[in-house]
Amino acid sequence: MNKDLTVGKPETVLWKFCLPLFGSIVFQQLYNIADSLVAGKFISENALAAVGNSYEITLIFIAFAFGCNMGCSIVVSQLFGAKEYNKLKTAVSTACIFSGIICTALMLIGILGCNPLLHLIRTPSEVFSDSKLYLDIYIWGLPFVFFYNIATGIFSALGDSKTPFYFLAVSSTSNIAVDILFVKAFHMGIAGVAWATFLCQGVSCILAVTAIWIRLKRIPYQGKIALFDCRLLKKIAVIAIPSILQQSFISIGNILIQSVINGFGASVMAGYSAAVKLNNLVITSFTTIGNGISNYTAQNLGAQQYKRIKEGFFAGLKMVWCLCIPFCILYLFFGRYLLLLFMEKKSGDALTTGRQFLWILSPFYFVVSAKLVADGILRGISAMRQFMAATFTDLILRVLFAFFLSDLTKRAMGIWCAWPVGWTIAMLISVFFYHKKCST
Repeated sequence: MNKDLTVGKPETVLWKFCLPLFGSIVFQQLYNIADSLVAGKFISENALAAVGNSYEITLIFIAFAFGCNMGCSIVVSQLFGAKEYNKLKTAVSTACIFSGIICTALMLIGILGCNPLLHLIRTPSEVFSDSKLYLDIYIWGLPFVFFYNIATGIFSALGDSKTPFYFLAVSSTSNIAVDILFVKAFHMGIAGVAWATFLCQGVSCILAVTAIWIRLKRIPYQGKIALFDCRLLKKIAVIAIPSILQQSFISIGNILIQSVINGFGASVMAGYSAAVKLNNLVITSFTTIGNGISNYTAQNLGAQQYKRIKEGFFAGLKMVWCLCIPFCILYLFFGRYLLLLFMEKKSGDALTTGRQFLWILSPFYFVVSAKLVADGILRGISAMRQFMAATFTDLILRVLFAFFLSDLTKRAMGIWCAWPVGWTIAMLISVFFYHKKCST
């Protein structure tokens, strides 16, 4: 069901709209969590390290899919808010063509470039072959990743956050079962983990695309709908390209950090792989809520409801801080038990590494969540230069401090301290830009 986000109390509207988005991203993260859990529990510690190592590279591909999602979603939100339905449908087809071209190019790059990337991040020899196998299979599933993201972006633009949640709930829980089946029953090893994700993402994509096609057919229009429009492509690209650059540079930064982590050996890699999955569950959840705030902002911008945009910022801040509290308690006091879901050994370097990572980062979730809410407003009003400035500050500081502190302390714990530094400074920049753009 389509939802007009320009009417109703902003706090109530955002809670109803964003909570299903939060649920969706929790289930989406189960894909990667399930891969790591099955690899660590049923294959080996090296397999867990290989999945975590490959994950940092897959984030580059996901960055492009996410950028296409945001470009399409923001433009369609603005057109939906302005009730320009003919242009809305053209924007959807234009975004699909644009995304298809990018996806094809990335598949070619991925097929030819996996080996150099794995060497670039200093992948240890004992996990190299498993990392490459996982990536090779993942790359063939990129069309599913791209068009699923486009479909969910359109659902969000139309104010419907529940339908993608239903798709992901089913496919993610299925992924866990198929992971275990392929690894335990069929003895497929890392290949089983990768193929399970491939199949479940494929089903999710097909269902989402079919549902959005039916939904778009019901939207009224007049005359003939153009399949492609260069002006709309430019509007999409203005949002998509900075979003792609943002996520790509974050992924590149994570790869650089991964290269530092890899220098500490497979046990530290395994501990980080497990802990970063738990961390990414939180950060991606906040990012997704920020994306929902972008859709809310874009619809209200299209309807010229400027006061509601400011109200949306404070409502969003209250929302993410309410979610921070249980995550902080869980990771600070029960992180050990969560990490053991991924590991066979009840002690050792891997477990110690994971616990240190969660202890250092989790108190700063209140900081990074505020940044992501401000980012959502900036993206929704198309203030992409300001949005990128804050994001790149975070990235650059995290990478520089990861190298510096790990070299200074000669311990992996120095790397984890780089996150709070980048988050804090970037949050101050994002909130400053939000206040500057929305105070007038």
